[in-house]
Amino acid sequence: MATQDDDSNNGNKSSDRIKDSAQQIWLAGLGAFAKMQQEGSKAFEALVKDGAGMQKKTQTAAEETLAQAQQRMAGFASEFGTKAAGQWGKLENIFEERVARALEKLGVPSAADMAALQARVEALEAQLRGNAKAAATTRKTTARKTAAPTTAAKKTLRRPKAG
Repeated sequence: MATQDDDSNNGNKSSDRIKDSAQQIWLAGLGAFAKMQQEGSKAFEALVKDGAGMQKKTQTAAEETLAQAQQRMAGFASEFGTKAAGQWGKLENIFEERVARALEKLGVPSAADMAALQARVEALEAQLRGNAKAAATTRKTTARKTAAPTTAAKKTLRRPKAG
């Protein structure tokens, strides 16, 4: 019977060892889980910190790229505006030349012709004013010359009345 007891004792010991081993494995798992929770929060905080730093760097780089793009676009817009103004000026000149040719064909005087005509009119008006003044002066002088002898003749013709 001693063999039976030894066998049952061995079975109990073996079973106790398995229980102890399972208990240790369970506790090791719980310890690992607790450690991971503790380390996990630290790791999470480190990741958040790294992410914030990366976001700042990315935002700064994006702002710099945007500023460069704005400068380039402003340069392109300025260059385009200059070219467009030059082309608009050419188009305006072509239009003016064609209108001037069409008006010339219709017999409409040009601006230069009108300016020359205006100058001639002003010269003629000045000449007429000069002639009118000279004529008025001549008439006054002639009137005085003819009026003076008549008055002298009248004086000599009058005789004092005897009384």
